[in-house]
Amino acid sequence: MKSFNFFVLSAFIFGGMLAGYGQTELKGKVSDFMTFMPIESASVYLQNTTIGSITNADGRFSLRIPAANMKDTLVISSIGYKSYKMVVEEYENGSDIYLEEDVASLDEVVLVADTRPKTGNDIMIRAIERLPQNLPDSAFVQQGFLRHKERNKNEYRWLIEAAVTMYDANAGNAGKKDIKINVDEIRKSYDLRDVDSLFAYTAFLKSKGQNVSKGNISRKSVKTSALIDAIRWNDQRFTGLENFFDGKLNMVRNIDALGSLFGKNMLDTHQFKLDTILVDNGRKIYKIKIEAGKDFVGLNTLNIYNEGFHPSGWVYVYYDNYAIKKIDYDLVAASDSQKSRSKSLFDTQILHKLRLNFIEYNDKMYLNYVFYETPKLVNPGDRSSDRERRESAPGFDKGAQYYYTIQEILFTDIIQDPAFVTTALRNKNWSADLFSPRPYNAAFWKNYNVLLESEEEEKLIYDLSKRAELFQRN
Repeated sequence: MKSFNFFVLSAFIFGGMLAGYGQTELKGKVSDFMTFMPIESASVYLQNTTIGSITNADGRFSLRIPAANMKDTLVISSIGYKSYKMVVEEYENGSDIYLEEDVASLDEVVLVADTRPKTGNDIMIRAIERLPQNLPDSAFVQQGFLRHKERNKNEYRWLIEAAVTMYDANAGNAGKKDIKINVDEIRKSYDLRDVDSLFAYTAFLKSKGQNVSKGNISRKSVKTSALIDAIRWNDQRFTGLENFFDGKLNMVRNIDALGSLFGKNMLDTHQFKLDTILVDNGRKIYKIKIEAGKDFVGLNTLNIYNEGFHPSGWVYVYYDNYAIKKIDYDLVAASDSQKSRSKSLFDTQILHKLRLNFIEYNDKMYLNYVFYETPKLVNPGDRSSDRERRESAPGFDKGAQYYYTIQEILFTDIIQDPAFVTTALRNKNWSADLFSPRPYNAAFWKNYNVLLESEEEEKLIYDLSKRAELFQRN
């Protein structure tokens, strides 16, 4: 591991400063060679390191390179394309990068040997069996950047960005959930959810044994401090960081947990269909479609109805070692009760969208990027027989009624040194609380890798930032 990586995490744990440590910021745009369309979520990284980022919805990226790494090789890759490679100091900053398609022959690969699995189900079974060999088998620490945003169909209502550290005791022993998360620094914290969160406030009061209804409460009667407590409670039970990393949606890491999505009964709730063979940075990779099994998928979330789904999406598995590289996973309302609930409360049938990308480092697969989107119950839809008339009335804004939340995490560094990991675990006061305001540390963010916003996000965030914040109100 390069000394820069150790230095960066030391700044988190021991309160050091990054100012004065030389870096170069690389920028560019990645597009398809034939269509000129931007390629989203392409990997941008330094070869044989964990320093990297991904492209945004516009295909653009930004990556800060330490001075010590200027002679390293920059790699830009995306599944199904030939990789772009260039020595960092020879890269023309701001370049447009065009990737060409690269596809292997399905028939040629599948028929090569009788001992290899030939169906999507069999490949996935082999991939699950190989997890102990492909996941890290010793404790490590990762650092990364988190962007959490919440919006209705018209505008952003909340945005927070943070630097985070994650400790994992042993991902290879996937049943042992010894994971810790810390929020190190925060920037861009805007919150406009006061009026729209009265439902969260009433749910908060009911959790304390008070029998109240939203119709009996007005915003003017609620102190801002009480509303903040209710919003934080609602945030943590739905989208808290610890909930994700310890829960079923961390489906590769927690494969041995009770009721795991890809656990013992995986083929009852999922079917996997081999689609084709692609190429990822010169390696063959299976592209496998995720389809519904005979049973519904359920998340069994405490105090939240999260049952009655069918899965949909894709999983990408390396041909040579059966390591899982990427998962695109949706949970779609399928039971009659879930369909009805999803339509009336959320105006969507897709309740969970999950994207997991992994990076190979020292022959082990580490979580590299997480995207998670889910609707959020804020103002319930009108379920009465009068609903259509109310929604068609002049001035009714349906787009402001339904909310969803998105969390993105880009892990940019891995620390494996046992002495350092032990010291970090002992000395750090670990807290995954995203919702406590804190001062902005400009020196810290000056040299920190972040995810670029798309042009649409930039505009929406600018509009949000011009308005008053919840935490600044009386």
